[in-house]
Amino acid sequence: MTDAHDIDEGRARWQRRYDSSRVRDADFTTLSGTDVAPVYGPPADGDYPGFERIGWPGEFPFTRGLYATGYRGRAWTVRQFAGFGNARQTNERYKMILGHGGGGLSVAFDMPTLMGRDSDDPQSLGEVGHCGVAIDTASDMETLFDKIPLEDVTTSMTISGPAVPIFCMYLVAAERQGADIGKLNGTLQTDIFKEYIAQKEWLFGPEPHLRLIGDLMEYCARDIPDYKPLSVSGYHIREAGSTAAQELAFTLADGFGYVELGLSRGLDIEKFAPGLSFFFDAHLDFFEEIAKFRAARRLWARWMRDVYGAQTEKAQWLRFHTQTAGVSLTAQQPYNNVVRTAAQALSAVLGGTNSLHTNALDETLALPTEQAAEIAMRTQQVLMEETGVANVADPLGGSWYVEALTDEIEAQANAIFDTILQIGGSTLRSGDIAGLAEQVRGSAADPKRVVGPMTPGILRGIEDGWFMAEIAEAAFQYQTALEKDEKKVVGVNVHTSTVSGELEILRVSHEVEVEQVRELAERRTSRDPQAVDAAMSRLVEVARTDENLIPAMLDAVRVEASLGEICDALRAEWGEYREPARF
Repeated sequence: MTDAHDIDEGRARWQRRYDSSRVRDADFTTLSGTDVAPVYGPPADGDYPGFERIGWPGEFPFTRGLYATGYRGRAWTVRQFAGFGNARQTNERYKMILGHGGGGLSVAFDMPTLMGRDSDDPQSLGEVGHCGVAIDTASDMETLFDKIPLEDVTTSMTISGPAVPIFCMYLVAAERQGADIGKLNGTLQTDIFKEYIAQKEWLFGPEPHLRLIGDLMEYCARDIPDYKPLSVSGYHIREAGSTAAQELAFTLADGFGYVELGLSRGLDIEKFAPGLSFFFDAHLDFFEEIAKFRAARRLWARWMRDVYGAQTEKAQWLRFHTQTAGVSLTAQQPYNNVVRTAAQALSAVLGGTNSLHTNALDETLALPTEQAAEIAMRTQQVLMEETGVANVADPLGGSWYVEALTDEIEAQANAIFDTILQIGGSTLRSGDIAGLAEQVRGSAADPKRVVGPMTPGILRGIEDGWFMAEIAEAAFQYQTALEKDEKKVVGVNVHTSTVSGELEILRVSHEVEVEQVRELAERRTSRDPQAVDAAMSRLVEVARTDENLIPAMLDAVRVEASLGEICDALRAEWGEYREPARF
């Protein structure tokens, strides 16, 4: 029970935080000119049962957001995901995004790059530049960011399997710009667990990937403190067909696994935990999505503090990027997708997202045209500049429906945590905080060992196909409801008549692949073969030890070793992964 005295004390704490924070120079009134307060809470003269679960913005457990100011201090980052064709074409799109008010860049890679293959690999035929930008060597990365100062722009890269060599190419491109590497800021996805669970873009088995991720965490913690080497991704889990609660639980469980990886490397949780970020889907059930985001912050903060021992607020924070739901877009009546995207973006904002990508109306058909990309970005800017949603921190906090739904999604997520713990052989449950914390303390004393309790269940769940089966069942249930017309999709199974014509879509010419392969061949002939051979031999040598691989990989990238050459060398050393059959 939170009584009136506790509420008054909490309000005073919040006020002190707010007063000491920087606030944007903006008009915080309604459209009609009415002043609005920066936050709202219970009346000062009454009790509010359970208010400690809601609290105040900027205060543990951060249900209402990480900052006392909400978006009054800083609006969310408009970070549009883009990449197509070759590096030159995508560079022009990035300049358009930044020139139209984008606050950061997010790189989409083509399928060969995502799979760690060069553009001239036989398996790349017909795929080069089609679902993102083709990157083969550091020279491509240099072109991708030509005249875009990496020291001044935050850059997100959505890639997991070959994330580490791609990151090395990004660092080399920054070096060639003359940037101070230690000042780089951005996010690398690197989340290999979700690849096994949902997206299926892996290179090796889990253990070698975790070794690479651990090396990256160590390197960034030491040399690039502001860069976030891991973005734990629920987006692809949701796009594969999961429920909101499954997306939340699987994603946070993966995050706990990476925390345990960091602890097993002897890293200080207060230093490496702030380098973890998250990536969620904003789907169509407006209030369910808001509740999901609020529950995510609360769950993460409690586990970080009470299970893993993080004491600073930054180490307890769950910072997340959101992308609107690509899977919700329809080829039928595609202009309806603008409305869907706007509603999804609003749920992300009301849920307190830190950055946001809005999908374009034509993305279910092809990569977005420049006009469609501009509409997507303007959607965010209309929300930010015209609707007043950035004036008040957590404006839905205290809503009976939102708070009940937040509690319900949290309870569902905890039930899923229990199952994962059980799969891993643990007798503990998510509610046994003291027991979980004791297990972490006990296993952390053993260096170079994966620290439990969540990692064993994640690895066993991947090995047994449990995650895949859970998502498949959820997707089947939704599809069945859709086919029975129990769920409605405008333009698909309801209100299907239309006057809309066909869209002009972006088509990537086959000449992009021809040109990319030609440039890669020229690069191979112009580089120093002895330097490449020596660097690649050193890379394999280090891969056979416990030494951190990042410096050796950087040396290989600097002499223009290609992504495929690096990944193939590690595949030969560590073997490729084959997913177990599940029926």
